[in-house]
Amino acid sequence: MTDHTLPTARLGDGGPEVGVQGLGCMGMSFAYGPTDADASRATLERALELGVTLYDTADAYGAGENERFLSPFFKAHRDEVVIATKFALSIPPDDPTKRIIRNDEPYIRQAVEASLRRLDVDVIDLYYMHRRDPDVPIDETVAVMADLVREGKVKHLGLSEVTGDELRAAQGVHPIAAVQSEWSLFSRDIEAGVVPAARELGVALVPYSPLGRGFLTGSFADAEKDLTAGDFRRQQPRFTGDNAAANAALLAPVRTVAEAHGATLGQIALAWAQQRARVHGLPVIPIPGTRKPTRVEENTAATRIVLTEEELSLLEPIAGKVAGDRYADMTFTSAGRE
Repeated sequence: MTDHTLPTARLGDGGPEVGVQGLGCMGMSFAYGPTDADASRATLERALELGVTLYDTADAYGAGENERFLSPFFKAHRDEVVIATKFALSIPPDDPTKRIIRNDEPYIRQAVEASLRRLDVDVIDLYYMHRRDPDVPIDETVAVMADLVREGKVKHLGLSEVTGDELRAAQGVHPIAAVQSEWSLFSRDIEAGVVPAARELGVALVPYSPLGRGFLTGSFADAEKDLTAGDFRRQQPRFTGDNAAANAALLAPVRTVAEAHGATLGQIALAWAQQRARVHGLPVIPIPGTRKPTRVEENTAATRIVLTEEELSLLEPIAGKVAGDRYADMTFTSAGRE
């Protein structure tokens, strides 16, 4: 039995209603070092008990392994969960720093069929274009995605890391339920163009990495020193060398606010992300990732924290002082094309 303790929000004008915080599932089988399948399964169940209904994966996470891992949970709770997965991005196993992006029709059709098989479902609730190939007009890509809706393979469409203009062009072809982009106290570039476009069009924002890939929790200070060899954060410019030291110092005001609320640093970072809904006037459903039930409890509790205007002002300057880009190659992001 699900204990719906979270308030809900709607993904787009005609999209599904979900808990105001979702769960990013990538780390359960990809990117963040060694995993514990039993703990991850317990995390999924605990999240549902707490009212988390949006579960986020992608075919790129472990070359489909994450979708396969999640399938039994989705099948057991099919009527209670909203499944979000993605196409367009692949990561060669022999070179985890490389990205291959495809938005063409043959690839999309191959990708959706593969995801349906791995997830073992008849329809995907929310299907995202994971990354944008600028050589393929976005209206062509979205037209193919719209065909998938008409064919009953997909219910709702999403886009990830698109610009405001790209979102407007896409919306002209088919309603977009959600845009997923990095958005946190460390990463606010989407506020210039993407957020205003989403508000104008009635599209929900789904922030990924709202905890700054864990850095905003204070759980590590230097990826090269503190994280295992298989952790992809060791390749991220913000979390290594001099950048890591400079960015660790930026957590001081987060600690101040956390102490005032008797909360953790991560809870303050998530409360800030949740309050973007009120600040910007649109639905915002962050998807923090974790593999531990206790972390899900901590994360969802952040939805009950309300930051004062004074506290928001204290946190406001952080993003402008962050050292290093959020990816080594920013061409794959909306900021790289704005």
